[in-house]
Order: sequence, then C-alpha cells, then structure tokens
Amino acid sequence: MFKEFGKFIKRGNVIDLAVGVIIGGAFGKIIASFVNDIIMPPLGLLLGKVNFASLFIDLSGKGYETLELAKEAGAPTLNYGAFIQNIVDFLIVAFVVFLVVRQINKMKKEEAPAAPTTKTCPYCATEIPLNAKRCPHCTSQL
Repeated sequence: MFKEFGKFIKRGNVIDLAVGVIIGGAFGKIIASFVNDIIMPPLGLLLGKVNFASLFIDLSGKGYETLELAKEAGAPTLNYGAFIQNIVDFLIVAFVVFLVVRQINKMKKEEAPAAPTTKTCPYCATEIPLNAKRCPHCTSQL
C-alpha cells in the first residue's frame, strides 16, 4: 500500500496540482486585497459612500444600525452586501484568469500544420500514400 501511495505521489500531475493549489491560494489573497482595498472603496464612493460589506436586512425587525450590532445581538440578518462583494470578487478573479490564460496562449508558438502524407486518387477519390505510383483500390496508374 505504501509503494502504491509513493507511486501516486511521485506522478507529475499530483505535484502539479499541489503547486496549483498553493499558488491559487496566494493568488486568491492578492485578488481579495485588490478587490477590497483598491476596487471597492472608489466604487462605494461612486455609489454614494456605500460600503457593500455593511449592507444587510435585519430579519428580526428590531432595526439594528450596523451589521456588527446585529451580529453581537445574535439577530438573523440577510447580508446582501457580502453577496454583492463576492460577486465582484468572482468577476475580477475570472477576468484576471482570462487575461493570464489569453497571454499564455499568445506566448505559445503556433505549430505549423503537418505536411500531408496522403493524396486523393484522381480516378476513384480514395486516400492513398503520397509516394504511390498506382492506386491500391482501383489499380490506376498515377
């Protein structure tokens, strides 16, 4: 069982996945900071000094002034501001991933199409090897 586990761990795709998860976690922190510290403050200011994270609906009906006060009291709240924040986070992450993948695809060399190895027989329209002197299907001389 340990040999099998060792083989599994040594496979390239497992290590690639581990590296991807670690880099993804670090990248997620960078994006979260970018959204929370760079994008959302001007967006909130543009929309009338709104802090999306503090938008909520008090389901208890007691009328708490802030989300923190409602949470301290244990009141049920509908935190739609956090939802909006997560949607913006997702859209920014998706856009950044799109840009990265697009750039990587541009950097890849475009492979030239492979040289043809077959041709079509002019008499029977069968695919035959490029060097053929006679069609193996209709036996016509080429």
